Amino acid sequence: MEKENQETKENQEIPVEGIQSLLIEPAQSHDKTPMNLEERFKIIRSIGEECIQDDELMNLLAHKAEPVCYDGFEPSGRMHIAQGVMKAISVNKLTSAGCRVKIWVADWFAQLNNKMGGDLKKIEVVGNYLIEIWKSVGMNLDGGKVEFLWSSKEINSRAHEYWPLVMDIARRNKLPRIRRCVTIMGRSEEDELSAAQIFYPCMQCADIFFLKADICQLGMDQRKVNVLAREYCDDIKRKNKPIILSHHMLPGLQQGQEKMSKSDPTSSIFMEDEESDVNVKIKKAYCPPKIVEGNPCLEYVKYLVFPWFNEFKVERNEKNGGDKIYTKFDELAVDYEAEELHPGDLKPALAKALNKILQPVRDHFNQDVNAKKLLKQVKAFRVTR
Repeated sequence: MEKENQETKENQEIPVEGIQSLLIEPAQSHDKTPMNLEERFKIIRSIGEECIQDDELMNLLAHKAEPVCYDGFEPSGRMHIAQGVMKAISVNKLTSAGCRVKIWVADWFAQLNNKMGGDLKKIEVVGNYLIEIWKSVGMNLDGGKVEFLWSSKEINSRAHEYWPLVMDIARRNKLPRIRRCVTIMGRSEEDELSAAQIFYPCMQCADIFFLKADICQLGMDQRKVNVLAREYCDDIKRKNKPIILSHHMLPGLQQGQEKMSKSDPTSSIFMEDEESDVNVKIKKAYCPPKIVEGNPCLEYVKYLVFPWFNEFKVERNEKNGGDKIYTKFDELAVDYEAEELHPGDLKPALAKALNKILQPVRDHFNQDVNAKKLLKQVKAFRVTR
């Protein structure tokens, strides 16, 4: 069996239910008593649906005051709410627990993957638009613990370090192993791939070492290339492997959509959507009564609303049970399965909470001249796969 499957077997997950979420507040931990090791571990671990490995994460935190976390994104179009809100929540948790976060603006990677038709100027516009969104939604950028690094600039400035690393990773791996990683680009092994798309996983693997990352904090869809980085450590006899902290992937709003799609506006809520747009999309979203598993509306509540507000408020008339405030998702799930909470009451409450989160973003893109210009340009671009 492949090494990546062995990693899964070795992984000893700990339950993260009940770990207190963090509200998005500027400089939230500056005036607080320093966290102990267990507190830091719980906060960082709560971000990941999977961690490879828990004991390595604990050891890292015990020996390094400011671990380096790596995250990255292709500037490929408008930002949906999972990318915007979940990343802000994760980054704020990481910095509150003492981590430094390097966010890789993967402009060259977007070009390799033919995003924005491979036009670097358009890709740069999209990248700047995405950064504006994270600033406006509440990502805590104070204190210099978060850096946005453009791949093209960083690689060009240290090409003598980067390209030998990429070449060594490529040399040590067979083509079938690299092809299994193309899912990180939203591709399939069966797709007709360009040579650039074969090169892409070797470069992304190299990024982890180039950025001197201790923790890879990416989505579950990026897991294969992160495991490749750990395998590379075995190949070169490197003891300290990057820890993989993979966050949950929110599904699309329609039935059977495993993830959101920028090319399908009905599958996701965009960060600068108007209040009426959010209301309509949630109203039309798949939300079967009594079914929790695979219900996108409940996933939004669990992964967006609860981490943001630490509660979920349902407003309804007395004959339907009256108003109720949930402080734990498990309580809400029990009520939903028992039909004590109906989709007709859940959906308006969800739309209201999401609109409250998104309002500062709308205000920023309506009032800031530069942000407004960026959004207009991005909306005019054709999204390419």
